[in-house]
Amino acid sequence: MTELTPHAAHWGAFIAEVADGRLVGTRPFPGDPAPPALLSAIPDAVHAPTRIDRPHVRRGWLNGDRRGGTPRGGEPFVPLDWDTAIRLVAGEVARVRDTHGPASLFGGSYGWSSAGRFHHARTQLQRLLAAAGGFTGQLTNYSYAAGMTLMPHVVGGNAVIEGPVVEWRDIVGHARLMLCFGGILLRNGQITAGGAGRHEMGGWLARAAAAGVRLVNISPVRGDMPDSAGAEWLPIRPGTDTALMLGMTHVLFTEGLADLGFLDRCAVGADRLRAYVLGETDGVAKSPAWAAAETGIPAERIAALARDCAAQPTMLTAAWSLQRAERGEQPFWMLVTLAASLGQIGRRGCGFGFGHASMNGMGTPRTEIPSVGLPGLPNPAQSWIPVARLTEMLERPGGAYDYNGRHLAYPDARLVWWAGGNPFHHHQDLNRLLRAWARLETVVVSEPWWNSLARHADIVLPATTSLERDDIGSAGRDRFILAMKRALPRHAQARDEFDYMADVADALGVRDRFTQQRDAATWLRVIYGRARDAASRLGIDLPDFDAFWRAGSVEVPPPAQGSVPFADFVRAPHAAPLNTPSGRIELFSRTIADFGYDDCPGHPVWFAPREYLGAKLAARFPLHLLSSQPATRLHSQLDQARVSQASKLHGREPIRLHPADAEARGLKAGDVVRVFNDRGACLAGVVPDDGLLRGVAVISTGAWLDPERPGVPGSLCVHGNVNVLTQDVGTSRLGQGPSAQSCLVEVVRWDGALPEVTVHRPPEIAA
Repeated sequence: MTELTPHAAHWGAFIAEVADGRLVGTRPFPGDPAPPALLSAIPDAVHAPTRIDRPHVRRGWLNGDRRGGTPRGGEPFVPLDWDTAIRLVAGEVARVRDTHGPASLFGGSYGWSSAGRFHHARTQLQRLLAAAGGFTGQLTNYSYAAGMTLMPHVVGGNAVIEGPVVEWRDIVGHARLMLCFGGILLRNGQITAGGAGRHEMGGWLARAAAAGVRLVNISPVRGDMPDSAGAEWLPIRPGTDTALMLGMTHVLFTEGLADLGFLDRCAVGADRLRAYVLGETDGVAKSPAWAAAETGIPAERIAALARDCAAQPTMLTAAWSLQRAERGEQPFWMLVTLAASLGQIGRRGCGFGFGHASMNGMGTPRTEIPSVGLPGLPNPAQSWIPVARLTEMLERPGGAYDYNGRHLAYPDARLVWWAGGNPFHHHQDLNRLLRAWARLETVVVSEPWWNSLARHADIVLPATTSLERDDIGSAGRDRFILAMKRALPRHAQARDEFDYMADVADALGVRDRFTQQRDAATWLRVIYGRARDAASRLGIDLPDFDAFWRAGSVEVPPPAQGSVPFADFVRAPHAAPLNTPSGRIELFSRTIADFGYDDCPGHPVWFAPREYLGAKLAARFPLHLLSSQPATRLHSQLDQARVSQASKLHGREPIRLHPADAEARGLKAGDVVRVFNDRGACLAGVVPDDGLLRGVAVISTGAWLDPERPGVPGSLCVHGNVNVLTQDVGTSRLGQGPSAQSCLVEVVRWDGALPEVTVHRPPEIAA
């Protein structure tokens, strides 16, 4: 008999089908118009042979090998009982804290662990470390770090990136032209951090096309917009979106199309920006002809696009990926500048926004309700680093760096405890990370699977999956709260993070502070009750916990008409000022200018990237490699499942190349190639794609790192992890975000015997 249990994951709510204690299938959430295909991969992952069955310790670490010994990743693991594992972990936390200070404990754990808001691994870990005296955490995120640091300076906050952004229904009803920098990639719309009851990005895009909105896909990849949208494709050289927008702004200023009244009332710095665009400050006019040389887009197309934007209601949107590149602050700042020059900000369906293409729920009409979440504890160490500076922290303990106007120093990290994430997926230049990783004295990893992170740990603690515990799914971009009911028994000796972290807290003498004398079932009622009380103060009536749990979900209907970003401000700038120093949109920021950063001055500018098709380095590495979000998994999650495995060629991650680029290298579909640059190399399978700009290659992220020589930095990744190739440099001293999309490579056919992919099997376990 099959049991049906409501549950949720980051790729959506679903009904779990369980028979004889095994997950045998998933059914879409009732009413979801576009349930993700990834739901079908969940049973494979839950019952994968890579599930970790009990605690383990690296053999060398157990024998006293710390810094400078055998590299992590190349040694067998020794099984432990839980009592010993708890004692070892608590002992290491106490030793490092007491000897080197709490900032030497790194508990960043950036992650997409469970959609559940109570059993959220990073939150649980950071509560534990905070209760035990403090730790070093991470600030910002890998998704839009540069943008989220910049936008408060420019428009006074991050709603333009995180939401609510301009609503799709207003775009459908009022816009006539929509420029999509980075396209609208529908597979991104399958994902919502915290789970979702409805996937609506594709439906809204189709409605916009049917309503006659002219859609323009400005991207090196034609497939970044579905064919069904009927969008124009404007192929652009990667990393040059800022140049395109500058060229368009030049047309607006020189042809009298800029809304000078709007700029005067609602912005500061237009005069400085205009002088830069016209070349009065540096002798280089940012004309369409100048922009054409950088972008590869004909000057007449650039000029025509600017005139079209000025002539009709226009919406500008950019994917988060644009700012994950060298000087990534600039395209986001320039998009705001272009929109302000058009003067359409604050109008229904017009203006600008970020992320319509990046995650489900962006632009979807919804009533803002408080998210369910486990509260954190104050961190006594008051220590953090920007998320993308992990390797540099390990390389340069005590080293100085700049971030957002502050002069800071890296902590001396001795112990890393990672729970709920995978830096060997998210981080860039993994060979550099591996070398820095060897400096640590102890690495503790909480993880359900023997992925690349667990293989590079010293102590491995087996965690349950979300299907093996009760929880609540909740997302700030979704109008549902979801019951995630336990559907399966725990795997082998796996335990919930809350359960075993409470034991570690007990060993450290802080159990009551960590648990607040509540068990997991009580905590679920508490965190739901807090969200219900907060909703009540907003006039929203949510059912009590028992009614919610019986129903399996609660939906808050969207308002009849949503708010328009910046409408109140545009209507009366002095009565409703922005949270910027001037109270207005800052096309020139005196604050940023006074930081004195040569890589991010006081207004948006064009920087020629060090790695792009116009760089000298392109003579050696003539392909610009983009690392896209995968269609067959979420980040590195589900890579072990058949859906992901079926997408690979000869067991390797695909690399998409323009047919002419493949032919020039003597390559054909299905060939395995070595993709390389000075940072590293990996194997990949060739997929010709005439929907790419020539000179552009694409590999999706998330293939589990599988070095040919485990534990040896610089070793060939035989599986195709793109982040052995991407560069690990900050976007600028302002944002210090990741620059993964600025990456040049070359490819050659692999003619030797294919190394075996072994990462989807457990590592060697010693007696």
